[in-house]
Amino acid sequence: MDDKKQIYVTNQTEKLKSGTIDRRQFVTGLLAAGFVLPSALTMADQAYAMTPKKGGTYRLGSGHGSTTDSLDPGTIENDFSAGTVFNYGNFLTEVDASGKLRPELAESYDSTDAKTWVFKLRKGVEFHNGKTMDADDVIASLNHHRGEASKSAAKGILSGVTDIRKDGDDVVFELDAPNADFPFLISDYHLVIMPGKDGKIDPLSGIGTGGYVLNKFEPGVRAEFTRNPNYWKENAAFFDEVQLLSIVDITARQTALINGDVDAIGRVDPKTVALLARNPNINILEKSGTAHYTFPMRLDVEPFGNYDLRMALKHAIKRQELVDKILLGHGALGNDVPVSPSMPFFAELPQREFDPEKAAEHYKKSGHSGTIQLSASDAAFAGAVDAAQLIAASAKEAGIDIEVVREPSDGYWSNVWNKKGWCACYWSGRPTIDWMYASAYVDSTEWNDTAWKTTDAAKKFNMLTKAAKGELDETKRAEMYKETQMLLADDGGAIIPLFNNYINGLSKKLSTGENVAANWDLDGGRSAERWWFNS
Repeated sequence: MDDKKQIYVTNQTEKLKSGTIDRRQFVTGLLAAGFVLPSALTMADQAYAMTPKKGGTYRLGSGHGSTTDSLDPGTIENDFSAGTVFNYGNFLTEVDASGKLRPELAESYDSTDAKTWVFKLRKGVEFHNGKTMDADDVIASLNHHRGEASKSAAKGILSGVTDIRKDGDDVVFELDAPNADFPFLISDYHLVIMPGKDGKIDPLSGIGTGGYVLNKFEPGVRAEFTRNPNYWKENAAFFDEVQLLSIVDITARQTALINGDVDAIGRVDPKTVALLARNPNINILEKSGTAHYTFPMRLDVEPFGNYDLRMALKHAIKRQELVDKILLGHGALGNDVPVSPSMPFFAELPQREFDPEKAAEHYKKSGHSGTIQLSASDAAFAGAVDAAQLIAASAKEAGIDIEVVREPSDGYWSNVWNKKGWCACYWSGRPTIDWMYASAYVDSTEWNDTAWKTTDAAKKFNMLTKAAKGELDETKRAEMYKETQMLLADDGGAIIPLFNNYINGLSKKLSTGENVAANWDLDGGRSAERWWFNS
């Protein structure tokens, strides 16, 4: 096909997708352009399949959820509650399906020094209660996560913000230091924009500007939505209704997909990917990105404040065995830093290997004796308990006795993670190093699940992180971020042996569009907004 014909087909395809022409006109146009009928019909079928269609009830089975979940955006801690906010809300910026950052409720954003950021807001955007969004709503929404009394998980993300004010219809952020990544940070899923009143929001209202209106929310059970008839985005939110269902048990979740009780599920067990792929009604959608499985050790819980004990455990793990047996090839080795090769400023550090002699040496130096408990539940990730048992087996070769504690799935994220000394965990990752650090590693975040704050290395890490995000010289910035990764790998409390792929199971009735995001599970958490039924 020559260039002119290709351009013509592209233009006609866009017209078909936008509804400007119908399928018959598309075929007629191609015939007039010199295409033969079979080719024209094939291209029409392909174009039509990529044309979003409205209607239907989309049922999504989430691998997470707890009866302790809350609508308060500051407390979101799993994919079920995050999925809820993605459906009813929008943010100042968003990572699109191709992985690029773009304005969302902001029309544009700009800075001359990376320290003062001006966000120009979209006009005429309405909340579900009919209120028109303005700068006061944005300021109230973001201030909900700030201040000494805030317990928000996004407090660390906004810790560098010294002031938020309005300038006419614009919102201005003043930072304590330059941060070139700030527009990325502001897209964090906790920072949904909600209607404000007298400088505050009602965090439990579930009212946003998103493509769907929240009608029902049962923590750890289900959330139900209907399409927002006044949604400001064009060609988005195609379903009439959305049901977000918490199905933590992996077997139950996959059975629901096989039986047609749900249309899509996240976090397919790698062990059953091949089996599901053979089902004629199911497509497997797999994406690699920044997601990783971790085993955080809290330094404020004994015996994990001991450096040599942490090093002993880091050397006592057969990482390749975990990749082979837990991920079955659907992922890659981790090296105790939450930075993947796909991220800017990734540093090539020597890969930590299983070394029973070195593990035993550090364990002897630690002075510890007796059993070390490792809490795990498959609520953390599919195969988490098996992974913990493999860790216990390899540690035994170094003379370290680990007791795997099977924890209940319900309440795992409230009662175990970020509380008990050592447990299984997952992180979806973040597109930038600074965002990942701000979410889980800087000393000001509520989600510092290793409590790595007071050691000399941790203090140096925090100093370098603050300096690096404001450094405009890319070479110097890379050097700083390399040192932060070295500090984390050596002194930090996180054992990160695995980077996992996102594996989703979809009914073949679903269409996803040309690109699917890899920054969160299920198209960046926005499958309800971006996908549609093809028939």
